[in-house]
Amino acid sequence: MLTIGQLASYAGASIRAVRHYHQIGLLPEPERDASGYRSYDAAAVLRLIRIRTLAEAGVPLARVRELLDAGPETFAAATIEIDRELRARVRTLQEHRRRVTRLGSVESLAVPKEVADYLNCLRAIGAPSALVEVERDAWILVAARYPETISAIIADKVAQLADARILQLYQLLGRLTMESESDDLLREIADLMSDLYEEAAASGDLDRQDEVMPDKAFVRLLDSFSYAAHPAVARLGKLLADRGWTGWSQVEKRKP
Repeated sequence: MLTIGQLASYAGASIRAVRHYHQIGLLPEPERDASGYRSYDAAAVLRLIRIRTLAEAGVPLARVRELLDAGPETFAAATIEIDRELRARVRTLQEHRRRVTRLGSVESLAVPKEVADYLNCLRAIGAPSALVEVERDAWILVAARYPETISAIIADKVAQLADARILQLYQLLGRLTMESESDDLLREIADLMSDLYEEAAASGDLDRQDEVMPDKAFVRLLDSFSYAAHPAVARLGKLLADRGWTGWSQVEKRKP
């Protein structure tokens, strides 16, 4: 008769594993003898070997008992099903590997490819890193809230970069992140933004903002993020209000 250590050694398992199998009911736990010790026989070694073999093959412990007690046909059907489950897990792990590889760096964390491409466009027009980082974090929020439409939203933003005034706006905002907040620079930015808003209002683009982001609570969240990103944003908001505009992530013409 064997001690628990001998049982584990003969079956190629650990004592800890044996005790775990006792706890979950896979391996019957023998009664203690008069000396207070448990002893195991050859049948226990055989069962433990089978448990270890199934577990190492990837069979979930919850299903090991089913296979230990199964007949040939049931065993064959169960192994086919388990193989199917394992292949699905392999595909999931492979997809995780692909996603990790695509991350590349902490900067691309949670950023969809469309957004990453857009951020690269901003860098290409000379937007400073500080500004790109704020844009990145804002777009992470938008992509998570609107995963179905983020591609269309970003496509529109990329198209806007063909407008020389948009390029000028990013250049001015870039200066704002790198220089002290001069009143003249803030007024220049506010004037340009106001002109762009006037054009968007005339074309009907402002009327379609709710179609893009209908969740008002989310819009408020974006606004709070923007105001916290840089102290100049709040100052710009006041200057825009003086020019008749309210809001930040969604803009409206203030009624007289």
